[in-house]
Amino acid sequence: MSETLPGMPIDADPAAPSVLHAGPEPGAWRLCVAPMIDVTDRHCRYFHRLLSPRARLYTEMITTGALLHGDVGRHLDFDPAEHPVALQLGGSEPEALAQAARLGERWGYDEINLNCGCPSERVQRGAFGACLMAEPQLVADCVRAMQDAVSVPVTVKHRLGLDYDESYDFVRDFVGILHDAGCRVFIVHARNAVLKGLSPKDNREKPPLRHADAVRLKQDFPDATFVLNGGLTDVETCMDWMERLDGVMLGRAAWHHPDILAELDERMAPGGTRPAPGEILDAWMEYVSVQHARGVPLHILVRGVLGWRTGRPGARQWRRMLSDPALLRAEGPQALRRAWQALA
Repeated sequence: MSETLPGMPIDADPAAPSVLHAGPEPGAWRLCVAPMIDVTDRHCRYFHRLLSPRARLYTEMITTGALLHGDVGRHLDFDPAEHPVALQLGGSEPEALAQAARLGERWGYDEINLNCGCPSERVQRGAFGACLMAEPQLVADCVRAMQDAVSVPVTVKHRLGLDYDESYDFVRDFVGILHDAGCRVFIVHARNAVLKGLSPKDNREKPPLRHADAVRLKQDFPDATFVLNGGLTDVETCMDWMERLDGVMLGRAAWHHPDILAELDERMAPGGTRPAPGEILDAWMEYVSVQHARGVPLHILVRGVLGWRTGRPGARQWRRMLSDPALLRAEGPQALRRAWQALA
C-alpha cells in the first residue's frame, strides 16, 4: 500500500465555496468505525483498513482551534489507503467550522462530521460536543456554513437526548432542524448524554440504550441516512441492524476486538477472499517499519493491535509482549513478529 502522505492540492482555492453539495451514497455508511480520542489515530485507521476494505473510517475528534492555530499536517495527514475516511470536527462557531472543513476537504477527506455527542466536561467547556444538542439552530447554522464551504458530505454524530429527558420529541426536533438545513446523514449514538455527574466512560455504558428511537427517526425522515452507534458488540447484531437501518458504527468493539471488522467485511461480501492473519501481519509490519523509521514511537504504532487476537489462544501473551517497553526498545518492529511467534 502507498506510503505517500496526501498533501494539499496546489490549485485549490481555500476561499472558494462549493457550488454543489454531495448527497449520501447508498451503502456508503453500512460499516463505520467510530471516532475515538486517543484511539483512532492514523496508524490505528491503517490497521483497520487492512482488516476491512469496506469500512468507513473516522478520525479522532479534532477541534477547530487545533486546525486553525496549530500544526495542520500533524492533525490531518493520513495514508491514501485509508479512503473512505472522514474528518470529525469539534466546534460551535460556523465560520471556524467552515474554515476547518475547507482544510479537511483540501487534505482529501471524504466527509466532514460534526461532533454533537461527546459529553466530557472538557468538551463542554469549549461549548461543543453533546451540549450543542440544546442549541439546534446553532448546529443548523454550523452545518450550513460547512456545506457552503465544501462539496463532500457534511454529517452529524449525536445522542438521543440530554441528561435524563428521554422524550423522543427532543431528538426528532433536533434532527428535523438539521434536516431542514440540508443534513442528510445522521450517526445516532442511541443513548442520552448526561452532562453532569457521569464520566465519559459511564456515558458510554450507563444511559439506557434506545435503539427503537433510532428506527423512529428513519421512519420520520426516510430520505436521510441513519447509522446506529452504541451497544453493538457482535457480528450477528451488527448484521441485523444493517438490514434495519442504513448502517452501523462500531466503537469500543473495534478497539477491543478489531477482528470483528474483518468478520463483518466478509459477511458483507459473501464469496470474497479474506486475507489470512499472517498476510495482515506482514502488511502491518511493513507499514510499522516505515513509520518507525520516520520517528513514530513504537508504542504508539502497536497500541491499535493490542486487542487483535482477543478470544484466541495466546491473546494475553500478545498484549503483554507488545506492552513491554523493554522488548519494544530491543526489538523494534520485529517485536510484532516475536509476539506473533509466541502465539503458536
